[in-house]
Amino acid sequence: MTEAIIRALPCWQGKVEIAPLGGGLTNLNFVVQDGTGKYVARLGQDIPEHHVMRFNELAASRAAHAAGLSPGVVYAGDGITVIEFIEATTFGETDVRAPGALERIVPLIRSCHHEVPKHLRGPALIFWVFHVIRDYAATLRAGDSAHVGLLPDLLKIGEELEQAAGPFDMVFGHNDLLAANILDDGTRLWLIDWDYAGFNTPLFDLGGLASNNGLTQTQETQLLELYFEAPVTDDLLHRYGAMKCASLLRETMWSMVSEITSPLDIDFAAYTAENLMRFQAAYQTYKAQ
Repeated sequence: MTEAIIRALPCWQGKVEIAPLGGGLTNLNFVVQDGTGKYVARLGQDIPEHHVMRFNELAASRAAHAAGLSPGVVYAGDGITVIEFIEATTFGETDVRAPGALERIVPLIRSCHHEVPKHLRGPALIFWVFHVIRDYAATLRAGDSAHVGLLPDLLKIGEELEQAAGPFDMVFGHNDLLAANILDDGTRLWLIDWDYAGFNTPLFDLGGLASNNGLTQTQETQLLELYFEAPVTDDLLHRYGAMKCASLLRETMWSMVSEITSPLDIDFAAYTAENLMRFQAAYQTYKAQ
């Protein structure tokens, strides 16, 4: 059924070959070869419980392509987007931590923050992690999640982190800096998957990159110095530490919600446990500072 939907799209020329592409946590992805080249077909409807709205993803994808960060969109329809296929290696966490990697990744993040909004058209969303945390808690309660007992403490910590992370600058964030959303074609890096894109503080992307990929404290200092092009102050470290914890808390609660809402065949319970451990470790380190 899914392949039939893809084959029926009007953007193809010549013979069409379709193969599944793994790795997506909110979409079904396929590599499509037609008479003109390779493409990626992404299938996914709005996911309101995760604040994923496809009109926003499409606008961000087009803006990111115009800014030179992301492959171009060649077709967009109801619940499906087709983008150019990039012959590249998908990053893993070890690639993000590798020597010299941050010097390549930070300019990509900075371009996202400051160049993409210059090309953005139409309505735009804000991605405020502390609102997302509160909304996730409501969804978990309504869905009678097994994690409801954790919510009072998690919400209290979320409020603490929101107070500690300010004052806030505003940029256009990618907001999902998992290693798999960075591609290396051997010459340059690409940034893909704009499901959660929206205006945000830069510290969320920086904290998310660090927490999602296990950066060391030395690498985190390097990350901040590269991004802000200045020595790291104690105030910046404190605000960054709070936002890093908030990023991990959001990822943990994202997985908790996915346990009760996602139709995809993914072990979200294991993903929840992994991220809960990461969050607890980061929060303990933050409190000890």
